[in-house]
Amino acid sequence: MGTPAPSQNTEQSYDLVVVANRLPVDRITNPDGTQGFRRSPGGLVTALAPIMAASDGAWVGWHGGVDEELESFDKDDIHLVPVPLSEDDLELYYEGFSNSTLWPLYHDVIVPPEYHRTWWDRYKKINQRFADAVLKIAAPNATVWVHDYQLQLVPQMIRLARPDLKIGFFLHIPFPAASLFSQLPWRTQILQGLAGADLVGFQREADASNFLRCLRRFTDYSTKGDVATPPADNQMQNLCRAKAHPISIDTEQIAKLSRDPQIIARAAQIRNELGNPKTVILGVDRLDYTKGIRHRLKAYGELLADEQLRAGDVCLIQVASPSRENVDTYMELRDQVELMVGQITGQHDTLSHTTLRYLHQSYPLREMISLYLAADVLLVTALRDGMNLVAKEFVAAHQDGRGVLVLSEYTGAADQLTQAVLVNPHDIDGMKDKIIQAVNMNEAEQEKRMRRMNRHLKVNTVARWSEVFLAELAEISAASSTDAIVR
Repeated sequence: MGTPAPSQNTEQSYDLVVVANRLPVDRITNPDGTQGFRRSPGGLVTALAPIMAASDGAWVGWHGGVDEELESFDKDDIHLVPVPLSEDDLELYYEGFSNSTLWPLYHDVIVPPEYHRTWWDRYKKINQRFADAVLKIAAPNATVWVHDYQLQLVPQMIRLARPDLKIGFFLHIPFPAASLFSQLPWRTQILQGLAGADLVGFQREADASNFLRCLRRFTDYSTKGDVATPPADNQMQNLCRAKAHPISIDTEQIAKLSRDPQIIARAAQIRNELGNPKTVILGVDRLDYTKGIRHRLKAYGELLADEQLRAGDVCLIQVASPSRENVDTYMELRDQVELMVGQITGQHDTLSHTTLRYLHQSYPLREMISLYLAADVLLVTALRDGMNLVAKEFVAAHQDGRGVLVLSEYTGAADQLTQAVLVNPHDIDGMKDKIIQAVNMNEAEQEKRMRRMNRHLKVNTVARWSEVFLAELAEISAASSTDAIVR
């Protein structure tokens, strides 16, 4: 496959348009040296690809290249519309406002957000660029589904230009309480941007409630139940509904891979390479300050120092995927984590056994399933997380009923995987107790918990998530078109 050819019909319109910061493809180099693209493995792509293929949908997003403009092209029955970004755009809009202002603010100010007007100005400019790309291809009365915190102004921009469109928005990360959101100098503009959508989806009920409270407090919208109503003089006259629509995983795919003989053999090999400890504990995270990796390592190190856990009996595998490595707070976090890893292994490893295997790299899905199967306990100790799909993947991989999930209360997954061992990651002593509880849990208790969580995941798949959201958006839009706003 070579470089995508330009679209032959630049005037074609689409009934379903998905808008996200990234296109659902990764750039590759073909064997003949030419450049091409292949589908990304992410959960959002898995959820939407069948729906978009069936409806002849289009996806608007950045293609990953810097200072490069590409024509629209088709890939796997999806029309892809690349949005160009420059080096300055990435610095100001993406690394700046999106990831150094909004990300820390929306994750409970674990690190202080930075507020710079130049970042905000570029965020507005890039959001308008995405909105303009949508407006060029959206058919009359089309459905437009906008995703995540990088594009929160897009719904309003589209609404003002095309009131006929059905607009949905989904926030994949948490939405902060009003006391935190109030810090944002551009809080009203962000809220009005989101309110341009007919339906705003969140991971948790608490996030939807936070959004509605902020609308009441910082704008002139009124709210009743899950519906926000604009004042009579507002340019946008759509009702905006805010509801929880927790995202999930492709449960069937994970379960199928967990039964693959090669993956099962690889899991056994992993345990063997670790010296076949009695218990393998696993952590899988992006190297991000929201994930609570330092808290987890502190608790684990103290358990080894207290001799509640011993080298040879236990090994922790910590996968920490590289993330935003040019950002100061992330470079500092990496240094801190690697120092803690060195202290633990230096103090507790023996010549024949390691207590901690630290892996600062990313792995393909098949290897991740092998790691899930090799592990007896998964530690998810995020200080704040919209959902955490790793927790759901671990459960889905253990169709045998074995394994224990230790799950932070501050993840969206905690609302659904209620049979997990729930933990407050800020409470180091409490976390130590929960880890010991997980290590010592008998097989009957493990199976009972896993069976209940798997039952939930088999019904609530990522495909069902997208179908339910789009069906509700269609229903809401149909009702809005026939009912005038009652004042």
